[in-house]
Amino acid sequence: MSSQNKILKIHSKDNVIVALTNLKKDERVKFNSKEYHILDDIPAKHKFATKNLRKGDIVHMYGVTVGKAKKEIPKGGLISTTNLAHETEHYSTESAMKKVKWEAPDVSKFIKKRFNGYHRADGNIGTENNWLVIPLVFCQNRNVEVLKEALIEKLGFGKQQHLSFDVDSLIDDYKNGISIDTILNKNIIKPQNKLNKNPLFPNVDGIHFLTHEGGCGGATTDAVALCHLLAGYINNPNVAGATVLSLGCQHAQASILKNALSKMSPNHKGAIYILEQQQSESEQEFLAEAVKKTFAGLIEANKIERKPAPLSKLVIGLECGGSDGFSGISANPTLGHVSDLIVGLGGKTILSEFPELNGVEQELINRCVNNEKAKKFSKLMSTYNKKADALGAGFCDNPSPGNIKDGLITDAIKSAGAAKKGGTSPVEDVLDYTEQVKASGLSLLCTPGNDVESTTGLAGSGCNIILFTTGLGTPTGNPITPVVKVSSNSKLFNKMSDIIDFNTGAIIDGTSTIEKAGEDLLDYVIEVASGKLTKAKQLRQDDFIPWKRGMSL
Repeated sequence: MSSQNKILKIHSKDNVIVALTNLKKDERVKFNSKEYHILDDIPAKHKFATKNLRKGDIVHMYGVTVGKAKKEIPKGGLISTTNLAHETEHYSTESAMKKVKWEAPDVSKFIKKRFNGYHRADGNIGTENNWLVIPLVFCQNRNVEVLKEALIEKLGFGKQQHLSFDVDSLIDDYKNGISIDTILNKNIIKPQNKLNKNPLFPNVDGIHFLTHEGGCGGATTDAVALCHLLAGYINNPNVAGATVLSLGCQHAQASILKNALSKMSPNHKGAIYILEQQQSESEQEFLAEAVKKTFAGLIEANKIERKPAPLSKLVIGLECGGSDGFSGISANPTLGHVSDLIVGLGGKTILSEFPELNGVEQELINRCVNNEKAKKFSKLMSTYNKKADALGAGFCDNPSPGNIKDGLITDAIKSAGAAKKGGTSPVEDVLDYTEQVKASGLSLLCTPGNDVESTTGLAGSGCNIILFTTGLGTPTGNPITPVVKVSSNSKLFNKMSDIIDFNTGAIIDGTSTIEKAGEDLLDYVIEVASGKLTKAKQLRQDDFIPWKRGMSL
């Protein structure tokens, strides 16, 4: 690798440079004809100072403030948690632009392309056709599991296992007195079987049994939010219908769910069966009724088939998790380009994880199409941060040990890179948690930075595809919405290709561009939207965690 390809200065305003490969102490490297003498070992993904920094100096990366020097940092010195503190710029809605000028990228390659999706009565298009079995309250979780045991194998949705282990041979070894050392060195992985179409209901992609820990015993606002989230799942175009189990006396009343669904979609045509256990003669009768209605719903759901749809019908969630120091250089900007392409085609994209927009608020405010949206975003951000501070965990505490180890040493650095997933298009709308996406273009959705809570929220607000970048690797998936995992570096992709779908590491290697990777990723999205199984779907990684904003009582 040449000296030029070993390092990267992302923005002309930056006073730190990213190491694209491991740099040795006393090594000399060049970027744009400027030479830098490296004073410390700089691991790949980490940064060094481009000039001598004094205590209190502001550090810039991606052209924005990402920290403040805690002590002197010499030119060529490693930037670390010992010498850099989290710092962000002040933001204000006063400078928000009323008219945002934006030029979409060239979308001519994609204008005539189509995906094969499920056309719903309200005009939305699903990339999957699922049935849900969901509880309104945690004390229905066991009943959901009973239904799962009764239905999933018999209906053919659980027969093919993506992975199995030869436990029988371990039992035989134990009975035959084989040593523990021999057992520990034994290969017990059985060959994987491919997931096939369900023979009874070939047009149903899955029946998913969700469980959660909410619905009662906490703040009423959390129960209401849960009902709105579940209504959003039922309303998602990837869902044909749902069987809803209610105890009867809980805070999360069925009436709240029905009212939320009615507001989201006044003419909702999907089947929904709500059963209340306290109105049933017995648990057996209650569950038998749930089985029959679920079966009837699957018969109806199977009547719809995939048909061609324009890419303007895609609603793409933009998510990251297990991020590293390359995420903001390769994978996240690639998602940003996909977002710009989809917006240019008339589709919708949603950027979530508000704690990971900390430090880039002003840029996003300036991109809001009007002051109303800018003020809503500003209020949601400040309210969330103040509550986090009050609980002893502000936005500045967001980076995980893995993030820090791989170069994201402040939340501002992490956020500046994470925001790249949103591309460059105007912010057409700002959504609070569980609000439904309506506007074409880019929307911002208030969710936590927690991967699963955020993907859960994206699906609940209407996403029919989620793009999920990672630099460290994560298996995260979602029950109703395909999650396409995108790696920031080739080392990760080669190591964890069993859970990663797409690699942007060639951008780091210098053999591809963000634009090329974005176009290739959109082509891959079209395949997934037409029925290609993501790695998370193959692994049946159906993660579902509602965001609990309140408290337990």
